Amino acid sequence: MAETIGFIGLGVMGKPMAKNLIKGGFSLVAHSRSRGAVDEVVAAGAKAGASPADVAARATIVITMVPDTPDVELVLTGRDGVLSALQGGSIVIDMSSISPTATKRLAEQVAARGGAMLDAPVSGGEIGAVNAQLSIMVGGDEAAFNRALPVLQAMGNKERIIHIGPSGAGQVCKICNQIAIGGALAGVSEAFAIARKSGVDAARVRQALLGGFAASRVLEVHGERMLVDNYKPGFPARLYQKDLRIANETAAANAVAIPATAIVTQLINALVAKGGGDLDYAALATVLFDLAGTKSN
Repeated sequence: MAETIGFIGLGVMGKPMAKNLIKGGFSLVAHSRSRGAVDEVVAAGAKAGASPADVAARATIVITMVPDTPDVELVLTGRDGVLSALQGGSIVIDMSSISPTATKRLAEQVAARGGAMLDAPVSGGEIGAVNAQLSIMVGGDEAAFNRALPVLQAMGNKERIIHIGPSGAGQVCKICNQIAIGGALAGVSEAFAIARKSGVDAARVRQALLGGFAASRVLEVHGERMLVDNYKPGFPARLYQKDLRIANETAAANAVAIPATAIVTQLINALVAKGGGDLDYAALATVLFDLAGTKSN
């Protein structure tokens, strides 16, 4: 069956993901709040959708990639939303990072319309989106996952597209991802702050640590950002703040204590409060550098 893909949400991540679907040979219908982004994707070979409902009426697989839970709810259930025109047998793939609880509720509404919903949040940032190397964590029906797999493979690293479990499991996995990154990010920031206050070259510290058990992608990629004070966003701090809010809400709902993540949340809150919401979330380091009274570079 030749799939027609609908794509809703052409932001920093969504636009390159949509372009990679076109490069992968898929027929694409695109819609976004920004007309300029739609025009750019149309120029690459897509067709324009007038609304989420119009996209759903013309597609067999509908992908959403928007900022937060209310945005997904509006796109799916709002006026002229996807559910108002969803074709029976269609798959909705939400690739946003949103509440697992809301995901389960929305999946039930999609099922009531004769479709199936996958939650498929991603990791890898703008670079991963551009290079079709995203890690994709998927929750939902396994048959729907198998049918959607070629579509996901056009946007992600084939070895890092994992079916986690039932509806909501992908979103829980993304929460786990953000929690793990936050701890590493704070640890690297504190390590560099101590090195600098001690008069030691943080670049050489990073080089040494990359050869041992402290090695990580956070130390490799974001550690480099900290050394050169480059916080041009691959992933804006305000969106990481949203992900941490969802992590804390989910932890509370499941009676799980996450004290380390609570501290990381406050560091990100401080970064956003001082005007850094549009910087890369690695700029969390600047909060700790300021507290230590050491320069960023």
